[in-house]
Amino acid sequence: MTETKGAPATTGRKSAARERLLTTASRLFYTEGIRAVGVDRVMAEADIARGTFYRHFDGKDDLVRGYLDATDQDIRARVAVAAEKTGGGAALLDVVAHSIGEQICGPGFRGCPFINAAAEYPDRGCPIHQAVLTHREWFRQLLEDTLATMGVADPRQSADLVVALRDGAMVAGYLGDSRSAARTLVQGVGLVVASG
Repeated sequence: MTETKGAPATTGRKSAARERLLTTASRLFYTEGIRAVGVDRVMAEADIARGTFYRHFDGKDDLVRGYLDATDQDIRARVAVAAEKTGGGAALLDVVAHSIGEQICGPGFRGCPFINAAAEYPDRGCPIHQAVLTHREWFRQLLEDTLATMGVADPRQSADLVVALRDGAMVAGYLGDSRSAARTLVQGVGLVVASG
């Protein structure tokens, strides 16, 4: 994973308590909003003492970064498995589009966790916003690299189109008809690939 400015020293440490804190924070931050949930609530629901919390995280912003980093790593791992299974190219892009579509149609979908975090932390210099940008750049670069290997004439522009389709589908899926948003995303990605 690409490190970003201000990354916490605790990012790599693993423990059952840390994982429980991250799991609880991830659920609460995603379903209720980051700023709406305090660390006291996360600690209480994770059944973790204050001292244990501070052994793993410097404070709430560090916990938020941990949540976003864990989400990012999960997505990267799933894409890596899909790339291995499909061999990359158009098949990978199809799997990615369908996977995002399934997420949009899934129970409890509340939009993109990265877009949500960026909305709550709009300062681009903030480490939390930087974590969002790191994830987005990785995803856009993955698309560009995949499209380039397929011989698409302008892989950069095509990658930008797919990112815009994904962002739009995430918002449309939360605010409107999720099935329609998922179908539109899959069809849009298919058109970008076919037109390349």
